[in-house]
Amino acid sequence: MQSLREQDELIPRPRGNLPKVCALGLTAVALGIAGALSPKRLCGWVAMAILILTLGPLLHGVCLLAEEMLFHANTRYRGRRLLSHMLPACGFGGKPLLAAGLAGLLLYLVGHSLPNQEQCWKLLVLTSVLYTLFRTIGILGPSEVEVSDICEGRRMNVAHGLAWSFYLGYLRLVLPYLESSIETFCATHRSTQLFGGRGSRKLLILMPLNAKISHKLEEEDDRIRFYDNLPNNEIDRAGVRGRVYKHSVYRVMDEHKKVHECVVEYATPLLTLYNMSHERTAGFGDPERRQQVLLFFRTLQDILEHSLECRNRYKLILLNDEHEDDPHFLSKTILKHLDQQQKEEFCLTPPPHQESKRPFVSPPPSAPPMNGGWTHVEPMSREPTLMFSNDQPQPLKEPVENTESYH
Repeated sequence: MQSLREQDELIPRPRGNLPKVCALGLTAVALGIAGALSPKRLCGWVAMAILILTLGPLLHGVCLLAEEMLFHANTRYRGRRLLSHMLPACGFGGKPLLAAGLAGLLLYLVGHSLPNQEQCWKLLVLTSVLYTLFRTIGILGPSEVEVSDICEGRRMNVAHGLAWSFYLGYLRLVLPYLESSIETFCATHRSTQLFGGRGSRKLLILMPLNAKISHKLEEEDDRIRFYDNLPNNEIDRAGVRGRVYKHSVYRVMDEHKKVHECVVEYATPLLTLYNMSHERTAGFGDPERRQQVLLFFRTLQDILEHSLECRNRYKLILLNDEHEDDPHFLSKTILKHLDQQQKEEFCLTPPPHQESKRPFVSPPPSAPPMNGGWTHVEPMSREPTLMFSNDQPQPLKEPVENTESYH
């Protein structure tokens, strides 16, 4: 059975800053070696290298700008200004221009320290032009990791759009009414044993990694049986009056044949991912589908954690496809999550502990005995409370001088 720790290990975490740290370390080492070998020419070589690295992307931006201005100025930019939209889109941002300008200024100031200045300028021109050629034909294009990092950072993946659509178009609309629907369901079925645990009153959302979704849960596991539907929620949506949203109640049987009721369903956007992986025009294979399912889970989890309307009304369950040989894997996973949520309940204000025996407390030596003997201290019968008086406040007594001595 899949444990909760294994589920957390499957979810990819956002990429960190380790590449930047490694790049800074390599740069520091290279500058240290170059400074030790030729300290007088270090600034000139650094300026030349920065100028080469920035001039190549700027020339490549000129090629992109020619395409955009000639064929896409009206369709993609809708007549917007050249400086504010088209130039930044082609790579002429503030950072590349500033870096190239500072490198050119530094090279002008310390250029006399470089040997063979004519060859250095030839190297600058050839390197920039070859960079533009290789970048255009795809040799120096971004790697898959860089593309993935850009898409995840800018929320451009298919999974991000599906997660937001699933939340805004479904979960945010129905989850606030889930508890009232369950109460109405229990009242109409006249049973106090339904939905006994706190976890069973949440919407369990199943997400298989392979995105294979069965329309009937009993076809996946014979220990799961359809019981009934919750009362319909009718919401006016996108011009449709009284659009119906519903949830299904299932009975899940454990190994001891004890029945547990819960509201469970698959995440329907995974059907889209599964169908896309079987369409040639989508360009979406099985590895990409699996990665998008994990991103969908992580994105939806982040969205719901910050949603006040959906808080404590859902449970996301990631199903690993490595346990398909177990015919009761689905029921065991559901019951495990129900049991976990049930054990998470705890009493915030536990009742006070009552002593079975009255403890004997010895009074101070100066205290007189009561009724000819010592008494036992009674334990508190209830929690201490604040007591307020309804009397009006009285003024403080003035001090009275008393010079008489006490004999």
